[in-house]
Amino acid sequence: MKLGKVVGTVVASRKDEKLEGLRLYLVQDLSLDLKGRDAFVVAADSVGAGVGEVVLYASGSSARQTRDTDGRPVDAVIMAIVDQLEVGKALVFDKFKAG
Repeated sequence: MKLGKVVGTVVASRKDEKLEGLRLYLVQDLSLDLKGRDAFVVAADSVGAGVGEVVLYASGSSARQTRDTDGRPVDAVIMAIVDQLEVGKALVFDKFKAG
């Protein structure tokens, strides 16, 4: 899994029928101090994430292991919304205190 931030949505009116019903987001990789890296991925959402949220995503064959993506042609999936991130003993991110 990788740490990322949902930075946008992807709308595709014409797509393979196996992608119908999936919400697609643009996810930017994050460093441990939550700084954006110069790497992005289009990921299917399986947990109801939204723009601006810090998420965990998986890629490759692991992306097809969720209920929503099983048997679908996806290479990345958002599989968790991060509530808190602790590095060492320091709280780096708290979703409910971020603002």
